[in-house]
Amino acid sequence: MKHVLPLTLLFAACGEPTPPGQMSEKPPAPATTAESTKSGGKALNGAGASFPYPLLSKWSAVYHDDKGVQINYQSIGSGGGQKAILDKTVAFAGSDAPLPQDKWDLAQADGGIVHVPETLGAVVPVVHLPGVESLRLTGPVLAGIYRGTVTKWNDPAIAGLNPGIALPDHDIVVAHRSDGSGTTYVFTGYLAKVDPEWASAVGRDTSVNWPVGVGGKGNEGVSGVVSGNEDAIGYVELAYAALNHLQMVQLQNHDGNWVSPTMEGVSAAAAAAPDLPAGPASWTAVDITDEPGAQTWPIASFTYLLFYQDMGKAQGKRLSREDAEATLRFAWWAVHDGQQYGPALQYPALPAAVVTLDEQTLKGITWNGEPLLKD
Repeated sequence: MKHVLPLTLLFAACGEPTPPGQMSEKPPAPATTAESTKSGGKALNGAGASFPYPLLSKWSAVYHDDKGVQINYQSIGSGGGQKAILDKTVAFAGSDAPLPQDKWDLAQADGGIVHVPETLGAVVPVVHLPGVESLRLTGPVLAGIYRGTVTKWNDPAIAGLNPGIALPDHDIVVAHRSDGSGTTYVFTGYLAKVDPEWASAVGRDTSVNWPVGVGGKGNEGVSGVVSGNEDAIGYVELAYAALNHLQMVQLQNHDGNWVSPTMEGVSAAAAAAPDLPAGPASWTAVDITDEPGAQTWPIASFTYLLFYQDMGKAQGKRLSREDAEATLRFAWWAVHDGQQYGPALQYPALPAAVVTLDEQTLKGITWNGEPLLKD
């Protein structure tokens, strides 16, 4: 039986990051200093998606050593992160799913919430099939497994994609997320794109009514279900799959090619994305699954840091101006110098055009109408 590595060992397993190439531009000077936060050892609190948790944990450790500021981030799922930022209980939230329209409309009453893409990654189908060295699936067959219409590993729908491979005559153990999850949002969004029956019967959301399967909390929980059960299939973020040595499935992409999940394939999906919004504009419609490209991985996504557009008006009773500034300085560092730590954890660096959008968005965040970060 395989065991899921605890996160403290995940970082040891991936070693030190490769030296950075060209360093980022100097961060903008804050409107006022945050030395009290740095010297006083205050903690800045965030919560949300488990998708970027390995990278956020690495960032937290490096940033604390470098700046003396502690970033506490709880991996509670994108649904929990969205609730936390709307409830104003955290300085920032993490979410793989953009705020849906109803929550976006609700946030507008407090001046709006902005999306800052922090990294991007792949959602990967993983299996536990001893004796089967490789496995190919198409999107519709994957949807059939999760709809409960493909129930055996040697079903003709799977066997036909894997000629010459001895597939077991065993029931498929289906694993999915039990919590509100941006990873689920991305995964179900892909299934809805490639399978009309999934789109009509189940749909895309952070939580859905799963036709079959057993739930696990977080990417960690789904990794554990798959590792602990032969004949299991699940979906996790690429870092969890790679660092826990889970067997990854090859998928047929939009162009009809068989591809394995790679950082290059994720970057290709981001490069194929249409024009992206900036600043206070809604990201509700942004979706980079099933994008064209010869080597594009079909289940890819941005993952976001969420902030109030005006942190003073929305969170002034719970968050000081100094801590708001310190939070934005961390975000600025993360989308610039912090990107060098992503590849060792299977997160490709943000495209330069997305970094430029992030800069515009972060410089537009205010405290009672006054920018917190200034040139």
